[in-house]
Amino acid sequence: MSNPSSSARLAALVLSLACGSLSVLPMQAMAQAASLPDAASAPAPVAADASVPAPMAAAPVSKETVENPYSLGHTIAAGDWVSRGTLLILTLMSMGSWYILVTKLYESLQMSREAKQVSGKFFKSKSVSEAAHSLKEGTAFRFIADSGLEASEHHEGALTENIDHNSWVSMKVQRALDDVQSRLQDGLAFLATVGSTAPFIGLFGTVWGIYNALTAIGIAGQASIDKVAGPVGEALIMTAFGLFVAVPAVLGYNWLVRRNKVTMESVRRFGADLHGVLMGARMGAPAAAR
Repeated sequence: MSNPSSSARLAALVLSLACGSLSVLPMQAMAQAASLPDAASAPAPVAADASVPAPMAAAPVSKETVENPYSLGHTIAAGDWVSRGTLLILTLMSMGSWYILVTKLYESLQMSREAKQVSGKFFKSKSVSEAAHSLKEGTAFRFIADSGLEASEHHEGALTENIDHNSWVSMKVQRALDDVQSRLQDGLAFLATVGSTAPFIGLFGTVWGIYNALTAIGIAGQASIDKVAGPVGEALIMTAFGLFVAVPAVLGYNWLVRRNKVTMESVRRFGADLHGVLMGARMGAPAAAR
């Protein structure tokens, strides 16, 4: 049999060895952990990812065009025969006004140039007949000169024998002046009519458009801003168009009236000078005969 004391010593030795091994393992683990780099602080390797696309160039910005649903073209396309007829009438009035303004301006400028030419060369001619033929045919001054010359040369007949030569030539020259003035005033009545009626025609189109808009709103049963703004805006275009037609007509009428007065002053002076020349030639002819 073994000695109890030796057995006790053997058990104590085994227990001490086991405790030593257990104490050595935690120390080794801690040393290994201290020797390794910190995974949280170390930068992670970046791997090339083929799925990430490369930065692309900026695409050109395209400007989107939004069509205006309340334009004049939409009004014409969606309007009824009353609104289209109103626009047609205003368009014709505008075209007629501008045609008259351009043509009368050209005519007035032409007569002003002719007046300067007449004053320079007409009364320097040797005879009235030669002076009349020196003027351009179809002009107002040539018409007045031919009328006065014809009256001076053809004062005969039983019906005109009681009228003296001076009064006969004066009447002919005055009638020619009146004809020229009437020609200058051609188209002014149209301008006055357009200037006074175009706003009311545009207003009629506005009233008709608003009536149709309110009727459509009443049928739809909705009075939101998109239901009201469009039809009412289309109706107000008529008023703006009427003013666009009327304002140039009124301004052109006033300007032409003023310019015609200035032009007729030069024409009347020419008529008075022509009458004096014809009477002087009439008086000089009998004196030469005597």
